[in-house]
Amino acid sequence: MSKGINVRDALSRWEERTGKKAADEKKIKICGMLPLIEKMDASLSMLVNCEQLSLSSNSIEKIANLNGLKNLKVLSLGRNNIKSLNGVEVLGDTLEQLWISYNNIEKLKGVDHLKKLKVLYMSNNRVKDWAEFQKLAEVAQLEDLLLVNNPIEEKHSNDGDWRDQVSRRLPKLKKLDGVPIVKQEEDDEENAED
Repeated sequence: MSKGINVRDALSRWEERTGKKAADEKKIKICGMLPLIEKMDASLSMLVNCEQLSLSSNSIEKIANLNGLKNLKVLSLGRNNIKSLNGVEVLGDTLEQLWISYNNIEKLKGVDHLKKLKVLYMSNNRVKDWAEFQKLAEVAQLEDLLLVNNPIEEKHSNDGDWRDQVSRRLPKLKKLDGVPIVKQEEDDEENAED
């Protein structure tokens, strides 16, 4: 197996390929580069203007070195080997979307610091209990949640009460697993108007 690449070298290759300077760009996408990125190193701090960063389809195990990304709104880390959300809390004042499906995340510690988070896509992970899920209730602006193929969703989908359980715990949620949530009060209001 070949040794992975670091972010500094991946950014250098991105600059060569695009003819752009990474530090000036709002959108950086370095996904599935061969060799794969294994570590989020300190060179990420040079991306001061970045609003959307995609490091999907790599071999990253740990979220790190995001302190300098003061403008980051969208972070895509899907299809990596990430085991926890530790490290994402430094984006608490700016991050609006976190795409982190197809990883190995079981615990949601850190997500409660993301004050502006509206979209969380984390299908195909390992979240299995309501105690972890409850951390999402502290994310006041969360509107769109994707949790299919997590043990908690699989168990409750089989029981037939997944959507009801989530709606009760996250009353402000507008979309769950790609399907809009229709609230009972809205149904009652519509029926009253007829």
